[in-house]
Amino acid sequence: MCGRTACSLGADNLRRACAYRDRRGQRRQPEWIRAERYRPSYNKGPQSSGPVLLSRRHLQQDADSSERVLMDMRWGLIPSWFKKDDPSKMQFNTSNCRSDTMLKKSSYKVSCCRICPEEKEGDEEWRGWRLLTMAGIFDCWEPPAGGEMLYTYTIITVDASKDVSFIHHRMPAILDGDEAIRKWLDFAEVPTQEAVKLIQPSENIVFHPVSTFVNSVRNNTPECVSPIELGAKKEVKASPSSKAMLGWLKNSQEGSPQKKENDLPRWKSQFIHSPSPKKTSADILQQWLGKEGEPAAKKRKASAPS
Repeated sequence: MCGRTACSLGADNLRRACAYRDRRGQRRQPEWIRAERYRPSYNKGPQSSGPVLLSRRHLQQDADSSERVLMDMRWGLIPSWFKKDDPSKMQFNTSNCRSDTMLKKSSYKVSCCRICPEEKEGDEEWRGWRLLTMAGIFDCWEPPAGGEMLYTYTIITVDASKDVSFIHHRMPAILDGDEAIRKWLDFAEVPTQEAVKLIQPSENIVFHPVSTFVNSVRNNTPECVSPIELGAKKEVKASPSSKAMLGWLKNSQEGSPQKKENDLPRWKSQFIHSPSPKKTSADILQQWLGKEGEPAAKKRKASAPS
């Protein structure tokens, strides 16, 4: 369901945006773990890495569970019990997990590993856009033959709210407000059964349509998240060879202003529906270029003059 995210903030600004208050009410910023691995992006898809906020106690057993750290993890959960030597051999799509089945399926039996792929802004140190805060779970997988531990996560989904149900019947579980975020992350103080009550459809969001440019994860520019106007007429782009032909015809006309229409090249009738003696060959080619991509018109039978 959820197949694209974006986080274009640099590592330092993201840390500032994730400022919070710990159990003692002290204002803090989460510490980056392996910050050198983080890469800002306008277009993150499954199998790519993204920033995740979690309790420090997941990594350090004697730490205060209200302390938070930032860590770059791969999107698409690989459970710790997975025994094959290659994570890509995982047969199931685990980029999302349904809230109503995550405690039942073996793939997601990591109930204590609660995370937020993104955090919201602080009111003192960060004045930028609020970051979308989605609930998720993570796990740590160790290759059977040994090697570096792989941290992966999945985004929890819920039934879509009324506002976005026309787009899809599911939506990410959004944690709105500092208290909801605190309860979700502080797994040592807040039991799982209480935390899952926070997973509800949210209507406190705004959204806009974006271009299909985002469909390819190789595209990574602001255009991926820029709003577009639905129904706007798409400009037809001519191929390089067509542009060259159009330029040649225009130049030839400028050099031979007395050239007659009868001397110009003839085009096939299916590309010219309303020929006019006033049109130049450049005009005709431009008309043809504008019809590229449209289905060819059905040919009409012409009757011979009597």
